[in-house]
Amino acid sequence: MKKNILLLFTSWFMIIANCIHAQQKDIEYQIMVQRASQAAIWAMPAVGLVDFKKATRRDLGGDLNDVVYLTKPFDSKHGFLTANDVTAYGWGNIALENGPMVVEVPAASDKVSYFGSFLNAWQVPIEDIGPAGADKGEGGKYLLVANDYKGALPQEGYIIRYVDTYRVGFSFRPRLYNGATDKDAAEYAHQVKIYPLSEESNPKETNYLDATNVSYNCLPVYDFTFFQDINDVIQNNPVRPQDKAVMGILKSLGIEKGKEFNPSDKQKKAMEEGLALAYDYMQSLFTTPGKVIVEQWPGESNWYRWNFTSGQPQLGFPYETDNEVLIDGRAGAYFYITYLPKYLGGGTYYLTGLRDKAGMFLNGEDTYKLRVPKDTPVKDFWSVIVYSMKTKGFIQGAEKVGLSSRQIDELKKNKDGSVDIYFGPKPPKGLESNWIPTGEDFFLLFRLYGPSSKDFYKSWSLDDIEKVK
Repeated sequence: MKKNILLLFTSWFMIIANCIHAQQKDIEYQIMVQRASQAAIWAMPAVGLVDFKKATRRDLGGDLNDVVYLTKPFDSKHGFLTANDVTAYGWGNIALENGPMVVEVPAASDKVSYFGSFLNAWQVPIEDIGPAGADKGEGGKYLLVANDYKGALPQEGYIIRYVDTYRVGFSFRPRLYNGATDKDAAEYAHQVKIYPLSEESNPKETNYLDATNVSYNCLPVYDFTFFQDINDVIQNNPVRPQDKAVMGILKSLGIEKGKEFNPSDKQKKAMEEGLALAYDYMQSLFTTPGKVIVEQWPGESNWYRWNFTSGQPQLGFPYETDNEVLIDGRAGAYFYITYLPKYLGGGTYYLTGLRDKAGMFLNGEDTYKLRVPKDTPVKDFWSVIVYSMKTKGFIQGAEKVGLSSRQIDELKKNKDGSVDIYFGPKPPKGLESNWIPTGEDFFLLFRLYGPSSKDFYKSWSLDDIEKVK
């Protein structure tokens, strides 16, 4: 009898122990999911920059310290976060772990000048270049130096900037004058030179890569590769003081400084589940007024502008204050944009269109109309571009991604001089010239290049987008 009781007690003990063990395993998994979600939100800006390097290697056979350029603007085969389709950009990634790097930026000419920035691995601006930047349009040698560099530096002849990461990104947008063309911009890009300071007396020739006709795709991908990108950031940059607490979180996901990233199937599953939650959260930050965007004309329309106060613009967009890292603010912003400048200027103003006049999100099945007034207050031109709500890049395969007033002679105009732009899976009959294809859920960016005044929006407004079918 005693033996039977002992066996029964032992059996119950084993069952309870197994249940506790199973519960503990479940808790461990749920914690991994939560940590994966938080890690993805935390790392969003840095992942966006890693994807530029990956695309240069994969799609162009290039590498760090190369200059990528265009001979004409982007189209739908190029995967970039909310890029424009009117500029022949130049860009690239630079490595500082082996010593300071020199970047020679050409002086502005009577045809081309640059507007652009250097960023650290977290997309915090280091310095702006060109007429609005440190060289004031006179060109110059920018010397990028890692904070932990111990060697001697030249005392003159360089614009020296220290960086708290080993990886740096740059993106330069050309401005064209006096009838200059995108070909002139491409030739101007070839005047950018990148080389180590140690080779300043006899630098090797910079490698230039033409991405014009290549399906170059640097869009973030929300699958397991997202965490491979996070690992890339950790392995190739110093751990900054403000990021140390997250290192413990990453360790439970298999990401650890100086060690190979080889997660278990369980860790991979948790990362993918956590990433799905992070994506949905960042999407909500992007689409919810008061977070990343705010109403442009409160109570009067469904147009929004970027929430400037969320990034501490007076500090150069570090998304950090004396008391905190603004993790949500920077994740929501870099979820759909890249390469914010160090200093905001008045050269371009962006309006974001997410909803129609009825307040419904724009979808790829219906047809919509936007009326652009004749008196749109721009010194240069206006532009409207369609972006995929899913990827935040151009809609892949679309025959065109945007229209602008630079094409005004090709567009059909109303009697009052206004222009109706249509968005939908098929063009309205007879209005093909005024149509931008969709076919999937989308949003718009309406850009005003050279606004006529700093407060133009006080006396002018843009009509809401209307569903017409």
